[in-house]
Amino acid sequence: MKPVKTIGHSNHSIERFVALLKAGGVERLVDVRSTPWSRRHPQFGQKNLARSLAEAGIAYVHEGPALGGKPPVGRPGVADSYDQLAARPAFKDALDRVIEEAQETTLCLMCAEKEPLDCHRTVLVSRRLAERGVSIEHLLADGGTRSHHEVEETVLGNDAAPDLFEDRAARLARAWRRLEAKWSRAGTGEGE
Repeated sequence: MKPVKTIGHSNHSIERFVALLKAGGVERLVDVRSTPWSRRHPQFGQKNLARSLAEAGIAYVHEGPALGGKPPVGRPGVADSYDQLAARPAFKDALDRVIEEAQETTLCLMCAEKEPLDCHRTVLVSRRLAERGVSIEHLLADGGTRSHHEVEETVLGNDAAPDLFEDRAARLARAWRRLEAKWSRAGTGEGE
């Protein structure tokens, strides 16, 4: 299986964004935004983005209804935790599709946030893919990359009260929950 990449569109020009994808060897972009548009950056609206990617030879698919960081349509005001979102059958089915596609195609999960740890593509989606043994590589705005393992180490390093008797997986799950709780208070996680 090929590593699954992630990227945030941030405030890039479409040319810079496509160049980052090309440098990462991306063949298909998987848009994981719940709502595939941008108020401030219209080049990342679904239609504009799909057209630009097609011109660059990169396929586009929107998986926001299943992999987005906001509750499904029809549930206004419901504040599901990421654990609850990840437990939905639609989420699990979408992860299966990502894993299946990654057998033959270099995929990249995209959301809005520049930094991997500021976005649900990491805290919700990449986390669950990594738990299933998928290799994840985060494409950074400066053209560099960061492995998901490095991101996890950062999350663990930010865990203020590590329990020496917990294994790494339990410590990491607790650290992810703390990060998610911090986002809930700040109202961040899935851009714009």
